[in-house]
Amino acid sequence: MKVNVVDRFIKYAKIDTQSDENSNQTPSTLKQFNLAKEVERELIEMGMTDVSLDNNCYLMATLPANSEKRIPTIGFIAHFDTSPDMSGENVKPHIVKQYTGNDIVLNEEQHIVLSPHDFPELLDHIGEDLIVTDGTTLLGADDKAGIAEIITAMQHFLDHPEIKHGKVRIAFTPDEEIGRGADKFDVQKFGAEWGYTVDGGEVGELEYENFNAASAKITIQGRNVHPGYAKNKMINALHVANELINLLPANERPEFTEGYEGFFHLISLNGTVEEAVVSFIIRDHERNRFEMRKKIMQDAVSFLNERYSNRLKLELRDQYFNMREKVEPVKHVIDYAFRAMQNVGVTPRVKPIRGGTDGARLSFMGLPCPNIFAGGLNFHGRYEFIPVQSLEKATQVIEKIVEIVAEEA
Repeated sequence: MKVNVVDRFIKYAKIDTQSDENSNQTPSTLKQFNLAKEVERELIEMGMTDVSLDNNCYLMATLPANSEKRIPTIGFIAHFDTSPDMSGENVKPHIVKQYTGNDIVLNEEQHIVLSPHDFPELLDHIGEDLIVTDGTTLLGADDKAGIAEIITAMQHFLDHPEIKHGKVRIAFTPDEEIGRGADKFDVQKFGAEWGYTVDGGEVGELEYENFNAASAKITIQGRNVHPGYAKNKMINALHVANELINLLPANERPEFTEGYEGFFHLISLNGTVEEAVVSFIIRDHERNRFEMRKKIMQDAVSFLNERYSNRLKLELRDQYFNMREKVEPVKHVIDYAFRAMQNVGVTPRVKPIRGGTDGARLSFMGLPCPNIFAGGLNFHGRYEFIPVQSLEKATQVIEKIVEIVAEEA
């Protein structure tokens, strides 16, 4: 029985695949295999070849070429896991038919409402059918929508052998949400000349620029004594942490930046008087400014180490870099996606990613890999939604990219 992209997405959304940043295993949660094995079974049944699921939860498969022309092998990639930011267990997707522009009551009992007052982008989808949550979990469109769209596009070609195409490789990865999706990705095994991650948001998004990214973890060793006798003795690690935070530019936080503007983002502060741990992520699109931001963090820690006798330890780690320098030399990769969108009635919106994707790291591993939209909005929380029409458009774009590459080979 033919499965449409909506039914496929809803089925995947109900399978809990939340990753865990505190785990050192790959995948970080074994439950990601529950979806991986279901998808593996589907791919085999529908007639894909070279289907392989490895012990690290990387699933790859091939749509064989049906043309005698020399056509480049291209790939499409999405990820299994959902964000640790909110529960992905017992997801209950439902469809709001022909959205009217009013508030959507997600959960009457808990008074959870998805409102255009808070999320004005809803008004861009009046008249469309919206898949939403019940307000107690995320939805998982990031990136189960991408998985559903890729597989549905592959089914289209298997059902229509008269459409000539080259070899297409697809891959689904674990742990993208915790920054490890490309860690054990075998680019040589994948064997594509270039790829596309289907992991963007709103319809039309086409992205080949992303942040340069680093993480900073600062461990502060305090000195705790009885507060009644603390004068000239106590060093309160929490206060030192606060000093560190205040040494960074207050106007360069995520909530005050947009476009190409980078930031310092405080993501956690835990501790006591005796010891505190502060974690930041550092982001900037331009490499020199990125290096400057890391230097600002290092200088702040050095300044406080002079004041407090080396009680701060900084662990600064690069996470990924801007894929632009790897994708621009093969700009035709972007052109194919741009034209595919136009051909199916989508206005391309080329813009920088204020984040990162697996494609950023894969581009530096030898697989140029820009990002195209999957169609979801408000990722990582209870107000996440995706229009049915966006699922369908993303599927059509994938199909059209394959067709254009074959036509122009």
